Amino acid sequence: MGLTHQSTGSAVAAGELKITKASPEDKVIALAGNPNVGKSTVFNALTGLNQHTGNWPGKTVTNAQGKYAHRDKNFILVDIPGTYSLMASSVEEEVARDFVCFGSPDGVVVVTDATCLERNLNLVLQILEVTRNVVVCVNLLDEAEKKRIHIDLDELSLQLGVPVVGASARAGQGLQELMDEVYLLTFQHKKTFIVRTDYGPALESALSLLQQAVEPLVGQTLDARWTSLKLLDLDDALHQAMNTYLGYDILHDDAVRTALDSALALLAENGLDPDELRDHIVSSIVKRAEGIYRQCVRLETPSYNSRDRKIDRILTSKATGIPVMILLLALIFWLTISGANYPSELLSNLFFTLEDQLTALFHHLDAPAWLHGVLVTGCFRTLGWVISVMLPPMAIFFPLFTLLEDSGYLPRIAFNMDKFFKKAGAHGKQSLTMCMGFGCNACGVIGCRIIDSPRERLIATVTNNFVPCNGRFAPPRKGKQRYCRVPTKKKKPNQLYL
Repeated sequence: MGLTHQSTGSAVAAGELKITKASPEDKVIALAGNPNVGKSTVFNALTGLNQHTGNWPGKTVTNAQGKYAHRDKNFILVDIPGTYSLMASSVEEEVARDFVCFGSPDGVVVVTDATCLERNLNLVLQILEVTRNVVVCVNLLDEAEKKRIHIDLDELSLQLGVPVVGASARAGQGLQELMDEVYLLTFQHKKTFIVRTDYGPALESALSLLQQAVEPLVGQTLDARWTSLKLLDLDDALHQAMNTYLGYDILHDDAVRTALDSALALLAENGLDPDELRDHIVSSIVKRAEGIYRQCVRLETPSYNSRDRKIDRILTSKATGIPVMILLLALIFWLTISGANYPSELLSNLFFTLEDQLTALFHHLDAPAWLHGVLVTGCFRTLGWVISVMLPPMAIFFPLFTLLEDSGYLPRIAFNMDKFFKKAGAHGKQSLTMCMGFGCNACGVIGCRIIDSPRERLIATVTNNFVPCNGRFAPPRKGKQRYCRVPTKKKKPNQLYL
């Protein structure tokens, strides 16, 4: 994905995102971060109404651009999709990776969550492999303070080698300081220094070998070390994006091809085959993030989240996660279906008793049979039947579903199911909308808005209609008669309209 600047107008051409610049001095800033870290809050607070949205070239993924003036200079902020890693596994993550790696932004602001900084540092370290023009925004400091989490921002900046700014975007705190650092980085070329992740002797030797062949080809266009790392762990989408950006296939170079074969052979000798390489890279990044976190963060109550971690080991474990999910959902369905019997029966008796009273009233008024058929047998009986059958299960199911949401279990369901839904080209969040569909398909379809990708959201919207909501459940039997069945016993006034 290329980034094209133009002085007037804005358009999206094939393979590149065109961004309008009022003057050549305008700076394009990518706003990156994990999902739900307040990235969009930062974007909206800075740009206000000076923003517009569109689609990424060739992708049904929404992008948002906004303008912000600071110290008489213009900045164009591009809110890229939230991602946990540059090792893309979805369309949104590919878009985020391609814009950071190949979009040539003048700077990257990485928004992190102060309450779970250790996890967010994984993305920060990966972006620092690509570019040094980075400012880290540690957001949600107010929430961290409530949890008695203290972050040494100066030490964090020293460990990362780039500016770090604390903020509470919802309260508007720290945003001016953030833009001050962005200004210094982009206009005054504030010095940053490289902090490399150590991948171990074997991989470092392989990278050094390959980097010697790659560096003359990429020059200043791409970071040679990062390019070498990606050539060792190359996927088709990244290969295509890299070729588009460079304008040629780097693997067609004989020197690179020879160095790559030698590097892979060296890794194989040290027990790192291609299937294990990515796991090794990820574990190295995680260990580095853990080390930085221990040096920069102090917890007044170190065990503040120990209970959550213990619960997570059970709820998200490969061995117990799926069985626990099935048992919990089965319990909810049983409570919903069995528990709805009694209120449904009461409502059914109430409505059909009222129907008999209305029939007697129509008989007393000598109303024509067709009017009784339309208003009583048609409208009222249908209304009574729908309320009797659907209201009690919904009144039980949705409060129980809300309890799961408030307890934080629903995101864990999405996490457990994501791998299976990915195999079908869908998103793990769809498991939540499908569960909601058992209560009501309309609510399940509306809930699909939590899925960011328009393509995956459309898949969820279409397929959720096949979930049997409680209105389609076969009503339980009570003896020989269903609780919601219209009484077959007719009183005399009712017989006049048969």
